[in-house]
Amino acid sequence: MPEFVKAAKVSDVKPGEARVIECGGRTLALCHVEGKFYALDNTCLHRGGPIGEGFIDGETVTCPWHGWQYDVKTGEAKMNANAKLATFETKVEGDDILVSV
Repeated sequence: MPEFVKAAKVSDVKPGEARVIECGGRTLALCHVEGKFYALDNTCLHRGGPIGEGFIDGETVTCPWHGWQYDVKTGEAKMNANAKLATFETKVEGDDILVSV
């Protein structure tokens, strides 16, 4: 059963930013969008690019390697309706961002 694990400090991920994090033995992309945090699998489904090094525009994160785009809330790829990154529930407690892994 998944449990919440400390992933980062709120101050570590600025608004409109994505970051690569290690959490619970997984490499994830942690995105800060409009005051909320979203965690996705960090590996782009196209060619394995690092999603957490990508660019955020609204609720979309773009892989820096070849431009594949994903919805940060659902993990759904905008380039291929059949492709979807795993997403992980997040919550904030005090200054800590916790991710369910």
